[in-house]
Amino acid sequence: MRTAVITVAHGRHGHLRRQQEGLAAVERPPEVRIVVALDDPQVADVVDDRVPTRTVPVTSDGPGLPLARARNTGARAALAAGARLLVFLDVDCIPGPALFRRYREAARTAGTRLLCGPVAYLPPPPPGGYRAEALATSAAPHPARPAPPDGTCVEADDHTLFWSLSFAVTASTWARLGGFHEGYHGYGAEDTDLGQQARARGIGLCWVGGATAYHQHHPVSDPPVEHLDDILRNGALFRRRWGWWPMTGWLERFAAKGLVRHDAPDDRWERVWDGARAGTARS
Repeated sequence: MRTAVITVAHGRHGHLRRQQEGLAAVERPPEVRIVVALDDPQVADVVDDRVPTRTVPVTSDGPGLPLARARNTGARAALAAGARLLVFLDVDCIPGPALFRRYREAARTAGTRLLCGPVAYLPPPPPGGYRAEALATSAAPHPARPAPPDGTCVEADDHTLFWSLSFAVTASTWARLGGFHEGYHGYGAEDTDLGQQARARGIGLCWVGGATAYHQHHPVSDPPVEHLDDILRNGALFRRRWGWWPMTGWLERFAAKGLVRHDAPDDRWERVWDGARAGTARS
């Protein structure tokens, strides 16, 4: 099955280089590699050709980075190159040796499903960087998502667990799914939305044991205050589409800091600043 790996890159050039090192060491690497350079022309200088690669530029056209549009652009380029299995891999993720082999195997038997590989989180890199042979023993799996044994595929129906760090989909299922909703810009909700699109269109989930990706460490804010406006805007769009608010954990953390408040009668989250309304996310 002709396979493409699709990665969206905006900065994180060191992470992209380490991902490339991992790609060079996998079992049966993908035949096609698409790197979407999102508002970052320097990505083209980072990309190497150990796996044949096409770099596709995408530029912003509104508030926040158009991650959904960038992923859809990458998928179109992969399909145009003849790919029948699309593997989306976040720029922070290093593929495990069996990731593509296990995704291919699952694609042959799982039917119309989104294929989700486990993502394990790495600590900060030691001096000299991560060592390939130590990834499996250094990383901890995400506690809230399934991590089946290697070689198994566990079907699931909780589409709220879907995320876009690492997943695969056949070309036919992608066509049925319709891609990411391009109304989302900036941080948050576009992958939760895709999970709900899958549920609405009768597309299940399958957690693929052994298709492991290793998430490289990077600093994060807790809560991500720098993404507050993105979260309000994208959350309101999601609420209009699906009837409930995503990312409520973050919203409640922002509320505890006095940055937002919830208007319960209208089910609306509002941004506040020094007690004065500074902006509103309307559902």
